Amino acid sequence: MSTAKAQQALNKVELEQKVKDMYREVAQRPEGEFHFEMGRALAERLGYATADLDRIPAAAIESFAGVGYYFHLANLRAGESVVDLGSGSGMDTFVAALKVGATGKVVGIDMTDEQRNKAERLRDEAGFTNLSYRKGYIEDLPCEDASFDAVISNGVINLSADKPKVFREAARVLKSGGRLTISDIVTETQLPDGITCNATLWAACIGGAMQQDDYREAIEAAGLRVECVQDNPQYLFISDNALGASKKYGVKSVSLLAVKP
Repeated sequence: MSTAKAQQALNKVELEQKVKDMYREVAQRPEGEFHFEMGRALAERLGYATADLDRIPAAAIESFAGVGYYFHLANLRAGESVVDLGSGSGMDTFVAALKVGATGKVVGIDMTDEQRNKAERLRDEAGFTNLSYRKGYIEDLPCEDASFDAVISNGVINLSADKPKVFREAARVLKSGGRLTISDIVTETQLPDGITCNATLWAACIGGAMQQDDYREAIEAAGLRVECVQDNPQYLFISDNALGASKKYGVKSVSLLAVKP
């Protein structure tokens, strides 16, 4: 079964609910047990600067469940506008807000109320004024055309059942010359039906992983030019299912930069 057919076979309503349930727990109980690693130790190992982490809310870092580091590729500058696809409890939006400064703006998009509410509370407590959050889906962004200098996302696009649409939306909201800089989970070989049609494994960032060449083609089909792809061996899978898939199918983390001509 092709990736597209597997996505059609997957119950998207069930998938959305499982993802919401899991990431509600990530927001509310970051000390719980998950299929993936979380928190500051993970962020530092992936490459986040201690100086940046020290300047943002600790509670956002506790709920960080990203899969890589991409800010060195994003090269965010003062005054730029940034949108984060699947912003969660806000760690990457806070880091981005530091980099674009008071004259820039960062918008976080997330479908999970508890994640978004937590990020808003932390923003208000910390006094970030260049940061806002919107409820929405990454396949249908509540954003105007050509309104952002950069689109960022960390470990989220693999959760979507329509990745080509996500990349088309990213291209739509980017200005000419704008950058898509993301970290995500991909595979070296195509996953079998038993994994791609399992909503629980999708929610755990395993079943939705797209074959890496298909992933790149989907980005380029959206009208973006892929300029750099880096593997992230620092990201470690921890559940038995994820470890098995990583070994057997080459499930791995990558960071990439793509540019809108």
